[in-house]
Amino acid sequence: MDEYFIKARQAGKSVAALDDATRNEVLLAVADALESSASELLRANELDLARMDRRSPLYDRLMLTEARIKGIASDMRNVAGLPSPLGRVLLDRVLPNGLHLRKVAVPFGVIGVIYEARPNVTLDVFSLCFKSGNACVLKGGKDADDSNQAAVAVVQEVLGRFGIPAEAVTLLPATHEATGALLNAVGYVDVVIPRGGRKLIDFVRNNARIPCIETGAGVVNTYFDIAGDLEIGKKIVFNAKTRRVSVCNALDCLIIHSGRLGDLPALCEPLAAKNVVLYADERALAVLKDVYPEVYPAGPDSFGTEYMDYKMAVRTVDSLEEALDHISKYGSGHSESIVTQDEASAAAFQAAVDAACVYVNAPTSFTDGAQFGLGAEIGISTQKLGARGPMGLEELTTYKWLINGNGQTRP
Repeated sequence: MDEYFIKARQAGKSVAALDDATRNEVLLAVADALESSASELLRANELDLARMDRRSPLYDRLMLTEARIKGIASDMRNVAGLPSPLGRVLLDRVLPNGLHLRKVAVPFGVIGVIYEARPNVTLDVFSLCFKSGNACVLKGGKDADDSNQAAVAVVQEVLGRFGIPAEAVTLLPATHEATGALLNAVGYVDVVIPRGGRKLIDFVRNNARIPCIETGAGVVNTYFDIAGDLEIGKKIVFNAKTRRVSVCNALDCLIIHSGRLGDLPALCEPLAAKNVVLYADERALAVLKDVYPEVYPAGPDSFGTEYMDYKMAVRTVDSLEEALDHISKYGSGHSESIVTQDEASAAAFQAAVDAACVYVNAPTSFTDGAQFGLGAEIGISTQKLGARGPMGLEELTTYKWLINGNGQTRP
């Protein structure tokens, strides 16, 4: 695999040397090409879809539509319109000895991304890496290989028109051997980002010999407080659970204060229209069993599961503190929300919850780079060192120190 990585390294230098106007022009041209190549992309995607069980939670993630392709192109145009993250002066200081220090944002160089059945990731990653002056090496899953190859072919055709090396976006073979090679590409790839489920993230973290940024796994909770507004709660729970069940910001567990159990049937009523299956603890089950269409007793694995499906757990607590304990035990550090009209409870929740994104009276479905005004995202980082939350352009840069002197020497 070394040939892939050597060429990507060389292409990264070419991308870093481009001016921002050229990068933007390329991204706009790729966005146009995606829309004009929609039929080819959809045909490739149909080949992938034909190999997957329609009942799989990954089916929706894998599927491209004309509207989704237009959305990807729109996001790419948004990225092109954002300010360049490069050259930002993060610190500017003159020392007592006259040395002029500047801390300036620069590209990583080559960014590797390992991901599962999500062909949109191929294009989102390219746009963000390219805009931030990086080359990208992509290792997609075999489930989306035809879609990924078609998408990369569109991008590389546009790059060729501009005289930019095609390896600015490199798609590795969809094999386990390629994954191993990428994780060991020391000296070629500067950072690797896994985007997928917990097994993938754990495997990458445990086996990578290059720096790794963890993203993806989302075990998401929403706490309906004793002071929660029922109408607000209904909208938030419904949107967070059913907007798109296969994404990492989808709701997995509704936590409800025992003092509001009387409102639980109304809170869950909209979910029945989407055939959401509930797994409820003993107290919640007693309230729901005669009024909700499909509810079952919660088992040992009901809490702490990322369902990626029309399924959700329900947990009853007697206090905010107990809700916080549940989130601490079962959450993944991705996104958490509280529904409450009590300002003190809202403030306590946001202060205590250890997650990248913590909401008050809003659904976790907003955890998204585009929704945050970042244009798009390369993933949701759940770690604390470096990037955290939606990773946009700024998170795809590092920095270097520039020091200007006038003959000073160190005593």
